Amino acid sequence: MVPIRDENPVQITPYVTYGLIFLNILVFFYELTLSSPMELTAFFRTWAVVPEQLTESFWGGGSIPFDLYEWSTLFTSQFIHAGFLHLAGNMLYLWIFGNNVEEQLGRARYLLLYLGCGVLAALTQWYFGMFSEVPSLGASGAIAGVMGAYIFKFPTVRILTIVPLGFLFLPLRIPAVFYLGIWFLQQAAYGIASLSIPTNVGMADGGIAYWAHAGGFVFGAILGPALGLLNSPHSLENEAH
Repeated sequence: MVPIRDENPVQITPYVTYGLIFLNILVFFYELTLSSPMELTAFFRTWAVVPEQLTESFWGGGSIPFDLYEWSTLFTSQFIHAGFLHLAGNMLYLWIFGNNVEEQLGRARYLLLYLGCGVLAALTQWYFGMFSEVPSLGASGAIAGVMGAYIFKFPTVRILTIVPLGFLFLPLRIPAVFYLGIWFLQQAAYGIASLSIPTNVGMADGGIAYWAHAGGFVFGAILGPALGLLNSPHSLENEAH
């Protein structure tokens, strides 16, 4: 199922959502300038989360107990993508679900939710593969957090979805609680099924970070209400104070 849009108009210009989309696209264009697969691989290994390296930093293998550089990849990895379809899919979901959550939380809290869920999603994926050498990257964990918040605030909003049936593409309007609920259950099921194999996305022999998706969704469902999602939308004037 591919979402096209939600029937949930906003009254603000979602500048943070636009900015996040722009930054992800900008970084991807930089990736396209790298002249060889080796350069791209080096870029991934430098700025994406490499679980094995992150594990070493937790154990305090160096002179500093916690390697700040390795910790920084929990943020930088959120803006790196493994290919055009990876980027396009993530930005589509962010475009559909991000603006409404931004309107409800206000810009600062929304950005905190997004980045925080991205970090927690990466740590969830790390937990299930602490010694993997495959870089883990992409905005999907952070966006899953946005989706986890969305389902609590807008469960009955209809999502216009395209369902492929052979050569036919059937448009359906599905309540968010069913669309996002099914999406989450799929990620959790795939994560459980793939416990014995690498599931990080980013390199040629990688896969999909199902645990990052499921973890981001759960943390979004927790952090969204904690940040005031279920209250009335914050006005820009109030947020400025």
